[in-house]
Amino acid sequence: MTTRPLPTALVRSLPATVPFVGPETQERERGRPFKARLGANESGFGPSPRTIAAMTRAAGDMWKYGDAQNFVLRTKLAEKLGIGIENIVIGEGIDGLLGLVVRQYVETDQPVVTSLGAYPTFNYHVAGFGGRLVAVPYEKDRENLDWLLDAVKREKAPLVYLANPDNPMGTWWDADEITRFIEVLPPETMLILDEAYGETAPEGTLPEIDVSRPNVLRMRTFSKVYGLAGLRCGYAIGEAQTIANFEKVRNHFGMTRMAQAAAEAAIDDEDHLTWVQAQVEIGRQQLYRIAEDHDLSAIRSATNFVTIDCGRDGTFAMNVLKELAERDVFVRKPMAPGLDRCIRVSVGKAQELDIFADALGDALGAAKAG
Repeated sequence: MTTRPLPTALVRSLPATVPFVGPETQERERGRPFKARLGANESGFGPSPRTIAAMTRAAGDMWKYGDAQNFVLRTKLAEKLGIGIENIVIGEGIDGLLGLVVRQYVETDQPVVTSLGAYPTFNYHVAGFGGRLVAVPYEKDRENLDWLLDAVKREKAPLVYLANPDNPMGTWWDADEITRFIEVLPPETMLILDEAYGETAPEGTLPEIDVSRPNVLRMRTFSKVYGLAGLRCGYAIGEAQTIANFEKVRNHFGMTRMAQAAAEAAIDDEDHLTWVQAQVEIGRQQLYRIAEDHDLSAIRSATNFVTIDCGRDGTFAMNVLKELAERDVFVRKPMAPGLDRCIRVSVGKAQELDIFADALGDALGAAKAG
């Protein structure tokens, strides 16, 4: 038997899994590419021409590390949001920041509250740092704020996760309801308010930014409407000391110069942001029509995807997903009981949504026959 260094007991206890199986992995296994990439909630509309130009200019300087303080990017964000530079930390997408938050606030076996079926990468970090997940069911396809609060108080949880708008269902709460939740949350509990889809939400969804509360961290990203998922750039907004604590644990040279330059340019290009927001709304309406054409129910969405109720159980919805993949369409689905009856389809360019529309009828028929 080969002798080898042993990882910690915690690492030995964890399954060797990843939160998502990427489309590239699936394409390698299938031996052919997808014709419609509609599963990862990326922006198929891409970054703006100004952003691409900024990345091109940055390419020659990629022999240099990025600015460890992300000074220019934080300054631009601070000006845009009307807050101080000390209220912003930059990270390798929201995913990277989630791991840093769990590392800061969760000890081994401590309870962490989330919703059953909410963003699984957060759960992955909680498990990786030895926390204990306390999952609250959705109610009518929305995260239930009162049930989350009850679980926080019952468990005396140091951390709670809430996405608004929600992934994977696309539903949302108005700003007043989120503010109410924040006001009654125990002050010793840190709230991660994931606003990755905030730019595609209706007006009145995002509360006014208040950086006076030390127990609220709001997460945002350049991966969605800005079209920069491949560069991994996100940021957290919070009270100054709460943000300063990230300096103790973050990867100070984690942001590349190209990611910094791209995000800086994206902030300045308001016209492209407005155009993408309009395209997302057009795509959502097209997906609603596609669902209706196939006698399915689409859940109204505040995100750049639409969740479609397949009308049966989770096994049937999984078969629909597999049949779509056979027809070269990549989508994903919720996996939690009650939500798993659905598939989740990202907004894409019109031609990709046409491919989905053409494949859906056959996929449904094959799933029913199977």
